[in-house]
Amino acid sequence: MLGLDHDLDRLLRTRASVGRRLRRRLGAAVPPPPPLDALKLEALDLAHRRFRVRRAADLGAVWAVDAGYSFHLADLPGVESVSVVDDDFTPTATRAAARRENVRLLRGNFGDPAVAADVGKVDAIVMFDVLLHQVAPDWNEVLDLYAPNTGVFVLAGPWYREGESSIRLLDLGEERYRATVPAQDTHEGLFARLEEINPRRGRRWRDVHDIWQWGITDEDLRGHMRALGFALVHYENVGSWRSLPSFDNAAYVFARPELMVGR
Repeated sequence: MLGLDHDLDRLLRTRASVGRRLRRRLGAAVPPPPPLDALKLEALDLAHRRFRVRRAADLGAVWAVDAGYSFHLADLPGVESVSVVDDDFTPTATRAAARRENVRLLRGNFGDPAVAADVGKVDAIVMFDVLLHQVAPDWNEVLDLYAPNTGVFVLAGPWYREGESSIRLLDLGEERYRATVPAQDTHEGLFARLEEINPRRGRRWRDVHDIWQWGITDEDLRGHMRALGFALVHYENVGSWRSLPSFDNAAYVFARPELMVGR
């Protein structure tokens, strides 16, 4: 009986070990979805509800969230089409898009006029955490590019709280730049290679969206949207962005005034 007990104990331990390995493998193969920010979700839901968004485009949507906001929007009632625009798609985002008939993936730089033309006319343009990275065209030129073909902008991310005017962050110089923006691996030796071509993007390092490029002020954003014919209908500021003293975390919804009648 002692031998039988020993064999049974060994079998149970082997099964437990196999179960642990299997759970680890499954966990690696199917990671949990990245957490989505309540600030951004509230702005999306408000725009959808108030302006009956049926067609939308989420620009630069994949990084860090696997296009989670795009899929949240696509799953809201009555949404017929969401274009997810990015030049890097993760396997998780690709699989999630394949499960939805109302989502299409558009690979490319959303600052390219050809990509904007492919997006076409939509009810809403969504840009989360991307405008501050956009150069050549600059952040305001991107808004110009999409404004004629939409009635609503949903914008959120870090907005610059230092001074009254927006600033190209690289102009701060290396010491202040590194003290102002989040630390990234790309910052090591960055200022020595600003004029070199980034081999992945095919443009100078000073013009790639892999680094923080702009400090965009609230005043400049609102003023530019007014000039484009849009009115502010929603604003929420929840304080510093990830404890960075120079940036606020805020969300905006802008709409054309004619869409606001009776809503």
